[in-house]
Amino acid sequence: MGKELQVAALENGTAIDHIPTSAVFKVVSLLQLQRLNNRITIGNNLKSNKMKSKGIIKVADKFFREDELNRIALVAPNVNLNIIRNWEVAEKRKVVLPDEIVEIMKCNNPKCITNNEPMKTWFHVIDKENVVLQCHYCELKIQKDEVVLL
Repeated sequence: MGKELQVAALENGTAIDHIPTSAVFKVVSLLQLQRLNNRITIGNNLKSNKMKSKGIIKVADKFFREDELNRIALVAPNVNLNIIRNWEVAEKRKVVLPDEIVEIMKCNNPKCITNNEPMKTWFHVIDKENVVLQCHYCELKIQKDEVVLL
């Protein structure tokens, strides 16, 4: 057996696991991790039993709010969140797509008022399973693979 490099253990913080490799840096952007001064470990294209390959992000001494974490569901709906306290997993949970998405993504309709006036975008999640969103203003439906983050 070859040696495996373990991603640094956390004393306290949040580990976001089983991120699709294509979504790792979208998650970084959604959580605005580049703005933090916390120690952050990002692993990508790691071997996984559940998925062919995966990404993982560990953020030391940071516990995200529910609404921050639920943003991740837009790009990575099945990630595992592990809340670490004193080197132990204190809580495990999955992200859940909220009923509404505000100011995270843009409407793909060039004629939508949100693309022509300075206002927040607002989408209703009409299918959580397949990630389908509908613009509150122009009613355009947007599929998961069509999402453009702000």
